[in-house]
Amino acid sequence: MDLITPDKTHDEARQGEALMLDATMGKNNGRKLYIESYGCAMNFSDSEIVASILQEQGFETTKDYNNADVVFINTCSIRENAEQRVRNRLKEFTVAKVKNPGMVVGVLGCMAERLKSKFLEEEKLVDVVVGPDAYRDLPNLIDKVDGGQKAVNVLLSREETYADINPVRLNSNGINAFVSIMRGCDNMCSFCVVPFTRGRERSRDPHSIVKECTDLFNAGYREVTLLGQNVDSYKWAPQTTLPEGEGSEEQADKEVLPLGEDLGGVNFANLLEMVALINPDLRVRFSTSHPKDITDEVLETIAKYENICNYIHLPVQSGNSRVLELMNRTYDREWYMNRVDAIRRIIPGCAISTDIITGFCTETEEEHQDTLSMIDYVGYDYAYMFMYSERPGTLAAKRYADDIPEPVKNRRLKEVVEKQRHYSYVRLQEQIGKVQRVLIEGFSKKSDQDYCGRNDQNAMVVFPVGENYKPGQYVNVLVDRTTTATLLGSVVD
Repeated sequence: MDLITPDKTHDEARQGEALMLDATMGKNNGRKLYIESYGCAMNFSDSEIVASILQEQGFETTKDYNNADVVFINTCSIRENAEQRVRNRLKEFTVAKVKNPGMVVGVLGCMAERLKSKFLEEEKLVDVVVGPDAYRDLPNLIDKVDGGQKAVNVLLSREETYADINPVRLNSNGINAFVSIMRGCDNMCSFCVVPFTRGRERSRDPHSIVKECTDLFNAGYREVTLLGQNVDSYKWAPQTTLPEGEGSEEQADKEVLPLGEDLGGVNFANLLEMVALINPDLRVRFSTSHPKDITDEVLETIAKYENICNYIHLPVQSGNSRVLELMNRTYDREWYMNRVDAIRRIIPGCAISTDIITGFCTETEEEHQDTLSMIDYVGYDYAYMFMYSERPGTLAAKRYADDIPEPVKNRRLKEVVEKQRHYSYVRLQEQIGKVQRVLIEGFSKKSDQDYCGRNDQNAMVVFPVGENYKPGQYVNVLVDRTTTATLLGSVVD
């Protein structure tokens, strides 16, 4: 796996990062909690929901799993190497459990749902297995383990969005926050396990999303990232009538608040506008878009508001129409290029990133060249690039042979990475001599004499610390040079 990204905290680049609370939570029940998250941003957001649920039970957190009474690992099942990384990590918990036999070890998330009770048989260390829609049941499941039983709940839900839960911000810098706007996925891409591990698509009430973002802004946060497997398909239809005798006049009025052009519901463009209007100093990002669903209305909304970042993650997966059809992506090469053209036309200068899979079933050399030519056409700012990994239970695993030899997959991946590395550097060099508006996130990783933060296009910018500005503030930075992954400059008026 090779990632060309400006920021190693994004999506799968964040695999293996432990998320901890910095402060004591709730009433003290004498038990300590450790949570470690792998995979996409949705998993990290889910860990914050888990922490909130257990906070109500009085759990405190620890940054050292050796001191924990309950250890949770929130898993990713997108690729085989992600699952193997989780299994290897579980082995490292063995010594701690020998020293503390009462320690509860749990596996959460997508891998838990995919393997279910089989996980308890394969990993004797594990006591509890919990799927993404069953986190409210964690207190009961922990009680079962305390009583000497193994515990499993991987039931999927068509309603659960955790909209009423105020996530505990884990390992937070107090500036950036994830906000989940929907759960599940209805896009049955043939290579993907997400519809099976996270269930059907359902959207959160926009009132709860706007309230969460408003509360974050009032608490000092200055950037939110709206999360969904496919944010462009967000759709919430309000209930405009209440059963006879139920609800107050105030509640009835709430149901018909003007949440869009019509009262038929709120789409993603409407939601983006609602969040952007909270305050012009609240920067808004989102992930992930699906090429089949991203509309001109969404693009025009981004262009309309300066605080909606000019950055779109638009996974292409393959540049060849036949392969895209096998992947069940429901768009072809021409459609994708049309959406890129629309982005360039409506939002000039917008950064575009992508996901690419090399060596998908039956992919020919000519079709691989189509993917390389797509990189040339778009000139992505950065990309997440992988060799195809067959996932049990997916449509591809059932329908197609994984027939591309590993050396061929690897060689094609290297060609994709080499080409993308070129464009990533070109995109950064285009910023030299330009002034970037940067939200300061903290000290750079290499020196406490430098601050770092991202610009509107999601590129990381590093510049010297000054007396008149601090993390959480916006500054204008004149870029004068660049590394292969970072913009460098100094603050100007």
